[in-house]
Amino acid sequence: MLKKFKKVLVANRGEISIRIFRACNELGVKSVGIYSKEDKYSLFRTKADESYLIGEDKGPIDAYLDMDGIIALAKEKNVDAIHPGYGFLAENPEFIRKCEENGIVFIGPSADIMDRMGDKINSKKVAHKVGVATIPGVEEVIRSAEQAKEVANLIGYPIMIKASNGGGGRGMRVVYDEKNLVLEYETACRESKKAFGEELIFIEKYIEDPKHIEVQILGDKYGNLVHLYERDCSVQRRHQKIIEYAPAFSIDKKIRDEICSDAVKIAKEVGYVSAGTLEFLVDNKGNHYFIEMNPRIQVEHTVTEEVTGIDIVQSQILIAEGYRLDSPEIDIKSQEDVTLTGYAIQCRITTEDPKNNFMPDTGKIQVYRTGSGAGIRLDGGNGCAGFSITPYYDSLLVKTISWDRTFEKAINKTVRSIKELRVRGVKTNVGFLINVLQDPMFRAGKCSTKFIDEHPRLFNIKESKDRGTKLLQFIGDVIVNENKCMPKPEFEPLHKPRIITERASKVEGSKTQLERLGKKAYIEKIKNEKKLLLTDTTMRDAHQSLIATRFRTYDLLQAAKATNEYQKDLFSLEMWGGATFDVAYRFLKESPWRRLQKLRKEIPDIMFQMLFRASNGVGYTNYPDNVIVDFIKESAYQGIDVIRIFDSLNWVENMKLSINSGLETGKIVEGTMCYTGDILNPDKSKYNLDYYVKMAKELESLGVDIICIKDMAGLLKPYAAYTLIKALKENVKAPIHLHTHDTSGNGVATCLMASEAGVDIVDAALQTMSGLTSQPSLNAIVEALRHTERDTNIDLYGYEELSNYYGDLRQIYKKFESGMSTSFAEIYDLEMPGGQYSNLKAQADSFGLGDDFDTLKENYKEANKIVGDIIKVTPSSKVVGDFAIFMTKNKLNKDNIIEEGKKLSFPDSVVDYCKGMIGQPEGGIPKDLQQVVLKGEEAITVRPGLLIPKADFDKDKDYLNDKFNMRSNIRNILSYELYPKVYEEYLRHLQDYNDISKLESDVFFYGLAVGEECDVDIEEGKMLTISLRNIGKVKENGYRTIVFDLNGMHREVEVKDNNYAGSIKQVELADMDNLLEIGASIPGKVIKVLVKEGEEVEEHQPLIVIEAMKMETNIVSKTNGKIKSIKVKEGEMVSDKQLLMTLE
Repeated sequence: MLKKFKKVLVANRGEISIRIFRACNELGVKSVGIYSKEDKYSLFRTKADESYLIGEDKGPIDAYLDMDGIIALAKEKNVDAIHPGYGFLAENPEFIRKCEENGIVFIGPSADIMDRMGDKINSKKVAHKVGVATIPGVEEVIRSAEQAKEVANLIGYPIMIKASNGGGGRGMRVVYDEKNLVLEYETACRESKKAFGEELIFIEKYIEDPKHIEVQILGDKYGNLVHLYERDCSVQRRHQKIIEYAPAFSIDKKIRDEICSDAVKIAKEVGYVSAGTLEFLVDNKGNHYFIEMNPRIQVEHTVTEEVTGIDIVQSQILIAEGYRLDSPEIDIKSQEDVTLTGYAIQCRITTEDPKNNFMPDTGKIQVYRTGSGAGIRLDGGNGCAGFSITPYYDSLLVKTISWDRTFEKAINKTVRSIKELRVRGVKTNVGFLINVLQDPMFRAGKCSTKFIDEHPRLFNIKESKDRGTKLLQFIGDVIVNENKCMPKPEFEPLHKPRIITERASKVEGSKTQLERLGKKAYIEKIKNEKKLLLTDTTMRDAHQSLIATRFRTYDLLQAAKATNEYQKDLFSLEMWGGATFDVAYRFLKESPWRRLQKLRKEIPDIMFQMLFRASNGVGYTNYPDNVIVDFIKESAYQGIDVIRIFDSLNWVENMKLSINSGLETGKIVEGTMCYTGDILNPDKSKYNLDYYVKMAKELESLGVDIICIKDMAGLLKPYAAYTLIKALKENVKAPIHLHTHDTSGNGVATCLMASEAGVDIVDAALQTMSGLTSQPSLNAIVEALRHTERDTNIDLYGYEELSNYYGDLRQIYKKFESGMSTSFAEIYDLEMPGGQYSNLKAQADSFGLGDDFDTLKENYKEANKIVGDIIKVTPSSKVVGDFAIFMTKNKLNKDNIIEEGKKLSFPDSVVDYCKGMIGQPEGGIPKDLQQVVLKGEEAITVRPGLLIPKADFDKDKDYLNDKFNMRSNIRNILSYELYPKVYEEYLRHLQDYNDISKLESDVFFYGLAVGEECDVDIEEGKMLTISLRNIGKVKENGYRTIVFDLNGMHREVEVKDNNYAGSIKQVELADMDNLLEIGASIPGKVIKVLVKEGEEVEEHQPLIVIEAMKMETNIVSKTNGKIKSIKVKEGEMVSDKQLLMTLE
């Protein structure tokens, strides 16, 4: 008898509820949904015609197991039938009986059938009755762990523990020996109870490496029953299916037919009604075993629908209404009427992390975009932007189902669809699914149920770059923590260098000349040149001196093509080395190697020049010899043509290794003398003319191609330059290259006098990047020499185009300027390198010494005298700078430094200098200072590199590869060796934010203004458009919600406000004169705590490491004692004199 339904209640949630709601809608039946309080915001409840809260006083699972509550609601809302979906109450005979008792139709088999087939033990008895093989086991419920042991010993290990009333892999455990049996049995019991409401456990023999095949059947109330063929569900993890497909083409058709026939036999034996699935295992010999029946709809029913064209869910409803299979409504006239067409695949996309044992992930979905298209069906559940994934329920987001005429094409459609999927905010298994789908074994249909467990290659997952989200997070962090939510400064549009072909340089570029002539002939050509050759420092030392090396590669690339067109007249472009390496990684979060590669590609015709600190490389300490050698080799390989090598103390012994390595590359090597003092002043006799001539001869004897004078502080006065160059020209044959700074205002005059004396090459900077602590103006030098014997023959049109660009660009970098507005001759007295002046000003501000900068400058002079009047260039200049800051902070001078220093921890750079780790200065290291700084440590007098073990590149490679999941090359390894902590921070930044080098610099430094939009080219042909919509107020947890539009779509990111006052705690200060109180000698960040509470320590033992700017300081114990308390943690910011530890 037919009973048309008006209302159907779906006693389930998520994806299957939506699937049933849609079936009802297509049949003209009203749908009623139920939801727990935890599901109040779930998508599925909005898809029903009506939906109601259930089990308000119950837990998230119990709400859906509340039989009485569900039936009461169904009666109240005049529901005709209940569809249970799968899971929860779908296989509970008691629930079916309650439905029948209350006059509500249960869409599924009867309670009697459910008793026989929903229970795994009873279903095996039915199979035996009709002659279908089952897996060996005991057909009774296991009531205790002891009974489980007996059964396991009877049938033999390995065994499978199963929940008799279960499904979906819950309550299933494989046990290989008795040792783990009790634990696994109890776990299965708990899972069974939690998921299905009862602890019904049985045990059977575990068949290793089988295929899992299931057959879909449909039966009506009139005894008609058909199968809808089989599905292959072998791709599983934790006994839960991940990917299913139909038909199971890799199994012999004869076996498939036998399995389908056996399924029908079992179902007919019990008079099965509705949709159901019979599951089989097929071993590697082709034997098949019935394992269980699921008397309900299955998650994977979709693939059968696709290959048969039969809507299984609608058929369930129609059968429950009383329709026959052969009725026009269902339209299955006979078994022969069911045909297979093509191939279908289903992938379950879940919020799980395959790399973490498929642990479910929770959180808010920020982005949700699916990939549909021809041949793709998407059965969604909770997938939508803004939805919060909770830990309470199944992790399924959406099922992607594909269909095509061939299995290969169906795979391709699935992969395409999954690759289009974008889910942000939670982890997914998408990358893992793609690996499975593309695996040759899967494509051949050869996967067994152990496929995932036995093939770790599937977990080599290509992570989603998630570039959009990471860029938003970065910009949000800049807005909140760099710009402090202040209005963004307004910038004028930048002048873009125009390339006018007629005004481009017509000469052959220096790199082209070098390659054509060879190095020897090219050096001879330089010697014979009448015109003065120039090196442009704009791309390195000019911005190092003016704006603390902050120019980003992005901005240099904007001028690169014009540079190559207009500046071929140059000897070289100084664009690498020095502080570039450190600043690029530390502050700009970009790779200096990529800078070199990108600029080399855009500027192929002009030689690139690098500044190299001999044994200090591009760092501030001594490095192993193999690091120095390999760095020079790799730099040359990547595009450096001129290697300027110097030692910060002019100790030639320290330069030999670098010089030899540079010469071996075949590149031009400049042996460099650092200039200090005043050769014209008889009172400054330490560094006199003879000193420099002698050093130049020594360098020439080592085979260098060019002698360079590095006047890093701008101390070389014009007439002194004339005298020095004349003397060098008379004593050495190599060309002379002069580098100076314009801090005094005499820079151009110095270069002109050097030119008059016969210097071959001088360093200069484009006019808008010249002057003050930078180099003299290149434009001015060119004009000053025009129509003279040393005329450079340079057309300044292109140089002015570039100059105008850099001049405009400086507005974006204004916050890094030193604040100097005029030149000052005071530098002759201070003897401070130009680049250090701006850096020292920034350091002074960070230490709260901005108001004492004049004192700091005086202390710089005094510090230089105390350390022995040394050459001052990185890293030796850092020694003097750090010492000056230390003296200023601690109110020290030449009169009290020795006595007061006995109870103080000196900066690391000063300690290294006194140890001899930087090298040996002219005249040696003052003994009294050495004694108070080293506090008993031995100093060295040999080249430090001789004492440093070779770096273990293989070990570095393994470490980086393992920790950062990368494939390290020599550049990664060298970067790590030079700056291990800074490089790791850069790699973590890369992981957190991805590559941010494509951001415009105003956005990089200041973020966006509300309403402002920026475009970011993330790769060829792919652009992100980002606009800022709102900056939220700081919340109690210290976070702000920053609202963006990304490609027109609403996006939110949460950013921790590091300026939030609520997180600031009262700082306890140390009594610095109390030997038992350890205080911070400088403000900074705690990098490492070296001791534990209760630990015995000795006087001078390092206790804690603090970092500020580029300086790391060991805080040492002032006496013997025991650590009583530690007041700070690693990573914590500390203020000056903050109490760090107490001793007893």
